[in-house]
Amino acid sequence: MKSKLSGLIAAPCAPMHADGSINVDVVPAYAEHLRRAGVAGVFVNGTTGESLSLSPQERVQLAEAWAKVCGPDLKLIVHVGDNALPVSRDLAAHATQIGAAAIGAMPPSFFKPAAGAVADWCAAVADAAPEMPFYYYHIPSMTGVSVRMVDLFPLAGRIPSFAGAKYTFEDLMDYQMAVEAEGGRFDVLFGRDEMLLSGLAVGATGAVGSTYNYMAPVYLRVMEAFAKCDYPAARRWQTRSHQLVQVLQHSVNGVACGKAILNLCGVNVGPCRVPLPQYTQTRMEALHESLKLIGFFDWKDGQDD
Repeated sequence: MKSKLSGLIAAPCAPMHADGSINVDVVPAYAEHLRRAGVAGVFVNGTTGESLSLSPQERVQLAEAWAKVCGPDLKLIVHVGDNALPVSRDLAAHATQIGAAAIGAMPPSFFKPAAGAVADWCAAVADAAPEMPFYYYHIPSMTGVSVRMVDLFPLAGRIPSFAGAKYTFEDLMDYQMAVEAEGGRFDVLFGRDEMLLSGLAVGATGAVGSTYNYMAPVYLRVMEAFAKCDYPAARRWQTRSHQLVQVLQHSVNGVACGKAILNLCGVNVGPCRVPLPQYTQTRMEALHESLKLIGFFDWKDGQDD
């Protein structure tokens, strides 16, 4: 994959049985659900996929299941980040073996590295899959690593396979500078769903997000309106995202809530793994009412008001 990624890339949930074990049987139907919604790719085993709550073997299992159903119309990006470098390297090598389009990796979060150490770590992971485009996964809210891309790119950019970053942060100045670095050399995927319109304004062309699992058509309407310079329409559709994200923010846990929403939308991804909270029947009913209150089921597929 030499070209930049564009469009919406969903961050899939990890499908699980009721006992918390991985359920790969759901993946084919899940992939078709995303295709019908207009999603261009998947970022597997990331935060939404409960990555660091899974064993390396489970991450391999899920990556292989997605590799069987992905293709040119649904690109596979595999998250390989881990606190243990050997695990990240093994996962990166495996992603090459199964034909993934790219890999991404959040930095270690126990021993938190500075910019130089992040670049060294990226190089060590990328070296295990030298032909595979490598994306640094910038998500300070989860890792506690707040290295700016403007500081990282001059260092990591020396890595032959370094493609860019999955940018899940709110610093639009740093994001725009990353997009424009070295004449636009790097692919910087925008990772804040509720700010997609702002990301488009500063140069985003591809975005990775959790809410693309169940309301991708809404964001496609944002992108379509922005491309036509119909900014009132773009803002109107972006407001739908704000309404949904407020439901997530007021829930017991955003990742668990998003997984519950996907279940309500007919994709049986099951529960989350402890320590994430479980969605009881009572919680599911309350969530359903919250979604009805904002009209979610009326507009999630991009229907006009």
